Amino acid sequence: MNVIGAGSKTIVFAHGFGCDQNMWRFVWPAFADGYRIVLFDHVGCGNSDLQAYDDGKYATLDGYAEDVVEICRALGVSGGVFVGHSVSAMIGVLAARRAADLFDDIVMVCPSPRYIDDAGYTGGFAEAQIHELLDFLDANHMGWSQTLAPVIMGRPDRPELAEELTNSFCSTDPEIAKKFARVTFLSDNRADLSAVTARCLVLQCSEDVIAPQCVGEYVHRQLPNSEFVLLQATGHCPNLSAPEETVAAMKAFLGGGNS
Repeated sequence: MNVIGAGSKTIVFAHGFGCDQNMWRFVWPAFADGYRIVLFDHVGCGNSDLQAYDDGKYATLDGYAEDVVEICRALGVSGGVFVGHSVSAMIGVLAARRAADLFDDIVMVCPSPRYIDDAGYTGGFAEAQIHELLDFLDANHMGWSQTLAPVIMGRPDRPELAEELTNSFCSTDPEIAKKFARVTFLSDNRADLSAVTARCLVLQCSEDVIAPQCVGEYVHRQLPNSEFVLLQATGHCPNLSAPEETVAAMKAFLGGGNS
């Protein structure tokens, strides 16, 4: 975990599946003058302590949300900002449900409360497709990473970004990655959205194959107090592929980035 700056208000950045805190390196510096910045790796990712991984605790996203609450309590966070990318958007929702005093604002970058289509709901994937993806990951972690990373990044004009995401996927402990993937892609947090009291920003990318526009719009509709911004950025990782646009949307939402 890294804590930077001494602003009176704290921003906690949480990364998505297969990534680590380094994925925020183009975003967090824009807020360092006005906020205390907290960066961390979910257990099993990045430089986290792999020995801390517990199958029971992390069998659902609640285990990861519990960690967020513990980190914030240890740092004395209250009325802060939570920025969650992809699956971490829902981890932030669960953390806020556990401890509503932690965050006044939540920024959800490419969120999805459920990836699998359901009656009256479009998540972007048929259930069989998700199980095929998970079976592929189980059988060939490296092949999965090399195949899926360019699709997830969605920037064929910038192959170096897909390469970075591939390397990030490949550096994650394979067994933990398989378990985290199942927890991520089989989760359903739709019922949790309406209970969020924090002010929320939903950042939706154009042409995101992981979380299509209809999913971001659904999240926006279900949250009691939210704003929706459709970015020009394509793909699922605007924190890497379009950091300037991401920062601009966040600052507009937060009031210029000052504490």
